[in-house]
Amino acid sequence: MTHRQAVWLMVMVALMWSIAGVVTRWLDSARGFEVTFWRSAFNALALVLLLSRLRGPAAVWRRIRQGGLAFWTSGVCWAVMFTAFMLALTLTTVANVLITMALAPLFTALAARFFLRQRLPLRTWLAIALAGIGIAWMYGQQVSGADAQQVLGTAVALGVPIAAAVNWTLMQHLHHGDDEADDMLPAVLVGALMSAAVTLPLALPFSSSGHDLALLGLLGAVQLAIPCLLAMVCSRVLKAPEMSLLALLEVVFGVLWAWLGAGEAPTLPVLGGGALVLVALVTNETLALARAPDPVAAGRAGARS
Repeated sequence: MTHRQAVWLMVMVALMWSIAGVVTRWLDSARGFEVTFWRSAFNALALVLLLSRLRGPAAVWRRIRQGGLAFWTSGVCWAVMFTAFMLALTLTTVANVLITMALAPLFTALAARFFLRQRLPLRTWLAIALAGIGIAWMYGQQVSGADAQQVLGTAVALGVPIAAAVNWTLMQHLHHGDDEADDMLPAVLVGALMSAAVTLPLALPFSSSGHDLALLGLLGAVQLAIPCLLAMVCSRVLKAPEMSLLALLEVVFGVLWAWLGAGEAPTLPVLGGGALVLVALVTNETLALARAPDPVAAGRAGARS
């Protein structure tokens, strides 16, 4: 996969991730931990089917049994990301959670810099700063006061960008573009199973209707399972800070879905902040594509010489 293909694939991943907000607005009775449980459970079921199709059931479960520290660390990171977002929403506002999640590119860049000794270009730092300003502008007017529950919710939400930073940095450290990246795909399944197991006791008694279960099944498969596997594929090509920066598109797409699917027209700060995020992403990726040679083309040139 070329860098350009990985960028567009990651954009599609962010688009699929972004449907969670609008779909949850269509639920009848499912709330809180029950939403998290069913989403993670359907995610795990979809991953079992997808990975079994790709690898075979025996290979998938053998990989899980043989998983080492890095594998289980990645699984825990996925579980935290699957769970912390919904838990934080029960404690604080959506605006607070999204602003906190906007710290992901900064955390990822810092992790790549200090743990991988990766020198990041100035354009990436500027893009991270500009995207963060855009997210803050989008939701800054909606942030509530910092009472004890709001602080706790924000602290829980911090688990999402921290886990994402650890996960993307770990992926880049392990794989370096070789076939070993594929061996980490079952870690996403481990994360889904962990999330479902942790939230099950808190989700009882169930109150979801058949309509709710259908929508939550859609979230588990289309909003989590498929894009998370595709994101792991992208991690073989994209640098960790790029992964995190492109993932911010989830917020912009989420606003658009809420406008089209739930009648929530965006305000001027939302439009202006979203424009800043898009400018940061497009500028950073355009400069990266202009300066970085295509590895496939380079390989072909070398083969002809």
